[in-house]
Amino acid sequence: MILTQTKQIEEYNRKGWWGTKTILDYFQEHVVNMPGHTALVDPPNREELTGTPPERLSYRELDDVVQKVAGALVALGIQKDDILFVQLPNTWELAMLYLAIARTGALISPIPMQWRLKELGYVARLTEAKAFITIEEFRDTLHGEMGRELQQALPGLEHCISLQTVRDWAKGDSVRVDERVSEQKKVEANDIFTLCWTSGTEADPKGCPMSHNNWIFQCNMSIQAADIHKGDVQFTAGPLVNMASLGTTFVPWLMLGGTYVLHHPFNAQVFVKQMIQEKVNYTLLVPAVANMLAKHPNANQFDFSSVRSITLGSAPLSLFAMTEFKQRWNIDIGNIWGQNEGTGIVSGPGDVPNMEERVDHLPQFGKVGSTWISAVEGIETKIVDLTTGQELTEAGAVGELAYKGPNVFPGYYKRPDLTAKSFDQDGFFYTGDLFQIREGNCISFFDRKKDIIIRGGQNISAQEVENILMSHTKITDVAAVGMPDDIFGERTCVFVVAQPGETLDLTEVRAFMHDLGVAIYKWPERMELIDAIPRNPTGKILKAPLRERLKERV
Repeated sequence: MILTQTKQIEEYNRKGWWGTKTILDYFQEHVVNMPGHTALVDPPNREELTGTPPERLSYRELDDVVQKVAGALVALGIQKDDILFVQLPNTWELAMLYLAIARTGALISPIPMQWRLKELGYVARLTEAKAFITIEEFRDTLHGEMGRELQQALPGLEHCISLQTVRDWAKGDSVRVDERVSEQKKVEANDIFTLCWTSGTEADPKGCPMSHNNWIFQCNMSIQAADIHKGDVQFTAGPLVNMASLGTTFVPWLMLGGTYVLHHPFNAQVFVKQMIQEKVNYTLLVPAVANMLAKHPNANQFDFSSVRSITLGSAPLSLFAMTEFKQRWNIDIGNIWGQNEGTGIVSGPGDVPNMEERVDHLPQFGKVGSTWISAVEGIETKIVDLTTGQELTEAGAVGELAYKGPNVFPGYYKRPDLTAKSFDQDGFFYTGDLFQIREGNCISFFDRKKDIIIRGGQNISAQEVENILMSHTKITDVAAVGMPDDIFGERTCVFVVAQPGETLDLTEVRAFMHDLGVAIYKWPERMELIDAIPRNPTGKILKAPLRERLKERV
């Protein structure tokens, strides 16, 4: 499936920013050059998560499984450009499926484990997915039943495939994908490799298709900026479903070889054990985890001597944590900003040596006259005034970051309306994030243009929460805002105006969302009853006074 316009492909090829090599090609090089090297490592607590023991696979073993599973999928009728959406915890099978599905010519659409029927149904309908791969049960949620319920409602969803079935294919004598089939389903560098999802200002998830060339360009940049080396042990502590893990560790691992260590859901004790025992060289963390490690009473006992670098993202960084990591373990922490749409900026020690600046300074990639150690040729950025639409250049000015480059996705999947609103006539993608111009060709994240609540790295649309709760018979009006939280960054608080004479509490509101099949992370974690929602003359909710009220009460 090629979604990028021919003219742009020709331009990026001519300038050397894109090529013909695919992520599958990188993987095959490692299979040939290091067949016995450990490729994938399961979480040590896997048995608690899936009921099956943790495993370690070499490149030779992983390649064999990729071939077998791809062959089994082809035997089911999976064809080139089919979409398979996959909802699995971080195990080697999920990592393997990215390769096996691509090997068939189809594309993977990874889904967060928290999503339920509402989100799954929307994605399945929009993509016309042919198969759903999931685990029968995970943490008391019956994912297999959800899949079969979707099948009944959607005739085009031909297959609901369990994790156990995938394991049977891998351990059995499934037919390998032969060269004839491979040629028919030949994957090109401009084919879409992943269809990930983001939730923002729109109520429904937005599909972000990324090609092999998109990913390779993006990760060449992050590899250099974050100082990731060939053969490194890379570690993901987040779900392997979107840019946060795919762009910072997974695709870099596929490009560089080495070992990929899986973790999630987050468990502090298991995490530290893996960092030490697996001799991790690089990982991405959220600031809350870095703060926890820096303040841990046994921090002096942690042997992180193998760790070369760490990047932090999704929330403001702590100078305290950065200083502690440098002093305790000689680890340089980098600052990273990115989106599922393919945009990305990494502030590593090579580009921003001063730690006090690096905590909130990001290189303005693509600014005329600026040079960086990262492979950012081809990236252009500008800070745009929200009122005039003109580019801002003076230090201290705040505007929306517009971003253009070979790493940026071609547009939202089957949403030309959103794509048209997000790109300008020169091809710049408007990120929806406000940045402040700083001295030294740097910028700093300032605020979100739209009202997104970010809970532990998960984007929650306040509008979606409000739309759902407005259907409750006891609610007259509602506003959702982010409530500051030391652990998750933010939690969702809803201000509710109840129908006259009605009573309502948080338990009832959460039960209502449960009955609708809404993902748990979107459920409100605090509710405030209020006489009226403050609005401006045009009817827009004024959330600043609501946030101030929260500060006084929490």
